[in-house]
Amino acid sequence: MPRDAITSDKLPPSPGPFSVGVRAGELIFLSGQVGTDPHTDALVHGGVAEQTEQAIHNLAAVLEAAGRTLDDVVRVGVYLTDIGNFAAMNEVYAHHFSAPYPARTTIGVAALPLGALVEIDLVAR
Repeated sequence: MPRDAITSDKLPPSPGPFSVGVRAGELIFLSGQVGTDPHTDALVHGGVAEQTEQAIHNLAAVLEAAGRTLDDVVRVGVYLTDIGNFAAMNEVYAHHFSAPYPARTTIGVAALPLGALVEIDLVAR
């Protein structure tokens, strides 16, 4: 199956050997995004809520470049450096997704790029 890279002029280029998004057939796979400000490439100020908000905005920008929105998301992966931040992340998350909600997994991890508190990836149709 062919795959096509998806890019967005609203985000800086990928810092490594990966695409921010890939279309494979009818599915769109987005690489993990942390809460970086696309203008400075630095993490936004604040805690997990602010970083979650920015990570979702970054993902939405890639979806927009693919002609999709958050309503097209079918699966989300959330990675937290402190699972104690689950409620704060979940409150922000709930403002961006609606029923029927995407399938989701939330995993506690030891560390994330740039010292981020949260990273989110997703699959859309």
